[in-house]
Amino acid sequence: MTEKLEINTVFARSAFLALACVSGLLAQGGGGRGAQPEQPRTPKQAAPVDLTGYWVSVVVEDWKYRMLPANKGDYAALALTPAGLKAAESWNPAKEPPALEDCRNYGAPNLMRQPGRLHITWEDDQTLKVDSDAGAQTRLLSFGLARSKEGSSGWQGVSVAAWDGIAVGRGPNQLTGSLKVVTTGMKPGFLRSNGAPYGTNAVLTEYFDRIEFPDKNNYLVVTTTVEDPTYLVTPYRTSVHFRKQADNAGWNPRACH
Repeated sequence: MTEKLEINTVFARSAFLALACVSGLLAQGGGGRGAQPEQPRTPKQAAPVDLTGYWVSVVVEDWKYRMLPANKGDYAALALTPAGLKAAESWNPAKEPPALEDCRNYGAPNLMRQPGRLHITWEDDQTLKVDSDAGAQTRLLSFGLARSKEGSSGWQGVSVAAWDGIAVGRGPNQLTGSLKVVTTGMKPGFLRSNGAPYGTNAVLTEYFDRIEFPDKNNYLVVTTTVEDPTYLVTPYRTSVHFRKQADNAGWNPRACH
């Protein structure tokens, strides 16, 4: 599923790039004399897609690991190093808090995989705010100078955002693209609820893509790569899907401990 999504994403971006090149050639020479340079726009103004609103998770992949507590020793699709395997094996379900209450499951590398809802808003012109009802977590995706609600050692770390957009015209609605987010400085947590770990050196890279369908259903696809030299032999890649909601129906934050 992940490989198919990655291939489709590559083809889609290639098509958008080709269209952008054609639009640029057609637009050459149309500026006229005396044209004033455009004023710099804020990240909010320059957004190629609107990610704001309420979104509910659609669990169409890895149902077993996302909807149920993972069994001890089940590390399928996780290429753990010897250190990662040792840390995971030290997890004892008889002595650990339940998965739904354990904040180690709600760090940035695993938060978007939790079933539930997101509420995305602009905190200011430079910062997207992502609230999750799962674990009652808040992520701040900052353009430019990165900052975090909890600082550099919180569950959500420090996230630097940038629009990965491609212009396909001159109008305000003729842009498309992704939101790219790179997160570091996270408190150690779990990639899976059975203790499979990520550590303080982990780097999380995400792409947020909004997809609109003719039936008016809008979806948010979040493609994720976790790299951790301490606990992972190879990068851990996943993708998750959310459907746009008209309102906050079902919004029910549940804090972890």
